[in-house]
Amino acid sequence: MTLQESPTDHAIVIIGAGPAGLTAALELQAAGLRNITVLEADTQVGGISRTVAYHGNRIDIGGHRFFSKSDWVMDWWRQLLPVATPANPDVGRELRYQGGRADLPESTASEADDNVLLVRSRLSRIYFNKRFFDYPLKLNPDTLLKLGPWKTFTFGLSYVWARLHPRKPEASLEDFLINRFGRKLYRQFFKEYTEKVWGVPCHEISAAWGAQRIKSLSVTKAIAHALKKLLGLGDKAAQTSLIESFLYPKYGPGQMWETAAARFVAQGGVLRMQSRVDGIDIVDGQVRSVRYRDAQGMTHVLPCTHVLSTMPIKDLVAAAGDAFPQEVREIASRLSYRDFITVGLLYPRQAIPRQLDDNWIYIQEPGVNVGRVQIFNNWSPYMVADPATLWMGLEFFCKETDPLWQMDDAALKALAHREMVQIGLVRADAPLDAVVLRVPKAYPGYFGEAYARFDVLQAALDAIPNLFLIGRNGMHRYNNQDHSMLTAREAVRQIVNGQIDKAAIWAINVDDEYHEEKS
Repeated sequence: MTLQESPTDHAIVIIGAGPAGLTAALELQAAGLRNITVLEADTQVGGISRTVAYHGNRIDIGGHRFFSKSDWVMDWWRQLLPVATPANPDVGRELRYQGGRADLPESTASEADDNVLLVRSRLSRIYFNKRFFDYPLKLNPDTLLKLGPWKTFTFGLSYVWARLHPRKPEASLEDFLINRFGRKLYRQFFKEYTEKVWGVPCHEISAAWGAQRIKSLSVTKAIAHALKKLLGLGDKAAQTSLIESFLYPKYGPGQMWETAAARFVAQGGVLRMQSRVDGIDIVDGQVRSVRYRDAQGMTHVLPCTHVLSTMPIKDLVAAAGDAFPQEVREIASRLSYRDFITVGLLYPRQAIPRQLDDNWIYIQEPGVNVGRVQIFNNWSPYMVADPATLWMGLEFFCKETDPLWQMDDAALKALAHREMVQIGLVRADAPLDAVVLRVPKAYPGYFGEAYARFDVLQAALDAIPNLFLIGRNGMHRYNNQDHSMLTAREAVRQIVNGQIDKAAIWAINVDDEYHEEKS
């Protein structure tokens, strides 16, 4: 059965209740618009930024530091959740963002309050050859000792050679990384991990991914940062990769988006969960209605004046049927994605032979499938029910067609535990508890024949004046949540002003530096 819903003079449909979708919803309300419906296919809001609760413990899928060089984003977050005063005043002293202001305004909130942002210490490391290396790599005696004098010398020569003889044109991610780090450092610390994440050789991945994610992080800047600290000149690093603190919701990233969703609904917005969009009706070059199926399987038709979409472009174009030319439909259908599995493992602390203060650890050990390990205790102590336990999240990258994805949960839990023991991070016969989470289409792929023709697809979608693509999957771009929020803000500005310039949305996170960099 299909239900036709009543049309109105101004009806805006937002597909997806992740960071981009909910930011757009609240910004539209702030601009005075009220007839707004958000459709979410899942049972939770937040998209990949949701928090999953399991037996009293919480999982942050992918890891989400709340730090942005955008003042607007930082203020937006703090308007929803106040910053709790740190118990230790030294924590957060390095937290800065654009304009040079400290991101620690006076607040009456305390860590004992539930709805707050905590100031957390940042630590990420690379685990290679059963040793930890700072991430980003730092020039200090510890790193040099671990590498050894010969590697340090040859890596240095390789870096100098790459700077003097850069690869041109810089077409692939391999070109990009070698030009910035040298061939030897690239092969030691970048190649294997990157190919594990994406499932294809680095020379097949577009240099655009590196340009977006790590374009100004370099050996030179890491060395400069280390020297400044060594000379006592303070932290003047140009990268927030080198910043030691960040904000984090007390109960995980989903708390931010659950708060945003609650405010949207309280202000009169309509949020429909478990509502999967399977039809986009385009007539005379404009979207006229959106069709979605609810949890009971009933199809609804929702007339609209504007649509903001965060659903994967592949699915969006398929939902539009034959509204787009065959070439466009073919490109969209062949877009690549990287899927993602998190295996949560709970251990008693005595089963962990090393002190692990990391938020996450990049696993460079050969012979294992795991790519990264999160320690949820270190994101927020409130993510873990029992402080005497360590709650780990092992991240595996794959495709839905891979044997890894198709393993049953019991086999995945056994594999994850076995690999933790194999690389020496755990000593235990079995975890106390375990859970498996699968996230399809977590990472849009920057490779393949279809991606090489993405401009054709983008042009066709942008030609629909009342359809706005925002967010990570909505734009098939590896945006972080702050960039996704900024795309939403720009789309809302255009809807409110009636001045459509889709290029301004696509320009976000292109000319700007990646969020791991400071102004």
